[in-house]
Amino acid sequence: MSENEIGKTVVDCAVKLHMELGPGLLESVYEVLLAHRLEKAGLQIVRQVHIPIKFDGILFDEGFRADLIVEGKVLLELKSVEHVSNAHKKQVLTYLKLTGMKLGYLLNFGESLMKDGITRVLNGYLEK
Repeated sequence: MSENEIGKTVVDCAVKLHMELGPGLLESVYEVLLAHRLEKAGLQIVRQVHIPIKFDGILFDEGFRADLIVEGKVLLELKSVEHVSNAHKKQVLTYLKLTGMKLGYLLNFGESLMKDGITRVLNGYLEK
């Protein structure tokens, strides 16, 4: 599967989950249930993935963790806040750059409508 095909499945599952549960639950609830839904859709999921910083041949462990990585290709960062900030978007971009992945999604389950809580992030570029 390509990153874009994975992304379509991610968005579909996130929207359906949000419609069922509504906004405002804790992020960890959405994380475990979205991971379950994605696995049911046939995708390989890894939760709470450690992301080190590699620089000058040295590994620095700063405690970065991606919420979900799908098929080893798409990074997901979940939030449950009223509105995402630029810092949240930069977090996803940072994780993409550190992992070398091309595509990530910032999914904010705190929005009234899930479509307003989806930010697609490409390595080197943010788009809404």
